[in-house]
Amino acid sequence: MNRRAWIAFATLSLIWGIPYLFIKVAVDGGISPFFLAWARLVLGASLLFAIVPRQGLEMLLRGPRRWILAYATAEMALPFPLIAAGERHVDSSVAAIVIATVPLLIALLALRFDHTERPSRKRMVGMLIGLGGVVALVGIDLSTEPSEIFGAAAVLLAAFGYAAGPMIIKRHLVGFDPRATMAASLTVAAVLLTPAAFLTFPKSTPPGDALASIAVLGIVCTATAFVILMVLVKEVGAGRASIITYVNPVVAVTLGVIVLGESPGAGAIAGLLLILAGSWLSTDGRLPPGPRAIATRLGTRRPRTEPEATLPVRITA
Repeated sequence: MNRRAWIAFATLSLIWGIPYLFIKVAVDGGISPFFLAWARLVLGASLLFAIVPRQGLEMLLRGPRRWILAYATAEMALPFPLIAAGERHVDSSVAAIVIATVPLLIALLALRFDHTERPSRKRMVGMLIGLGGVVALVGIDLSTEPSEIFGAAAVLLAAFGYAAGPMIIKRHLVGFDPRATMAASLTVAAVLLTPAAFLTFPKSTPPGDALASIAVLGIVCTATAFVILMVLVKEVGAGRASIITYVNPVVAVTLGVIVLGESPGAGAIAGLLLILAGSWLSTDGRLPPGPRAIATRLGTRRPRTEPEATLPVRITA
């Protein structure tokens, strides 16, 4: 893997680990989940449309509009406010751990909706281990606080959306320009959330750190992340790029501890380890190997015509 790909991999692993921190700061600053989600969508869509204005408009007018609507709903319009609502009641590190179930949920949904993914014993064991991680998190750390259980449930529902999104891409959107597809999807999601956003518009100016969080979420974690994703996928392919999935939760938990002073309990740590192990097994053991092995495996790009063996990379919070 060349230097350009390594930089893209490292940057994207970090970027998709930080949304939970900034979501927590924004909602603690009094910004409603709907307005927060809408604001980051508008910022992200504006930047991507500035990059590909003609292609984005063409995608909106003549693209597969019902699948763009389905993708925008599953990947953005529902998960973004659900995660923000959940983080009103749970730490950012807990939200990141719950979102780490996405590979498990993708494997589970694939059993029903993607018949090319034949279930194996290893994958079934992985799903059960990952489920045990969720039980450990909820049963040990959150069981005494009903509001925290509600928050974790909201984030878990968002994770189902994140799991469904890549399957929609794989079946219906993979052949289109990813920049135009994302610009159109962000726009549609923003339109869907506009009524709720205006009903929950802040009555006073939010604090500076909350406003800064919106800017980071929209510019960095939404629009910029998509551009970097395109670079990474171009260099190594979508399947190989998906190894970032195993780095994001660790980054998010670390930031929650260092920046926000969160203290994940025994259940959270056990849950994270079990969920990551279950994700590994349920995706046929695709954990990132050591740097030298990664360089060997990723250094030679496959031909563009070769079908990907895995689902496209998910879009995180």
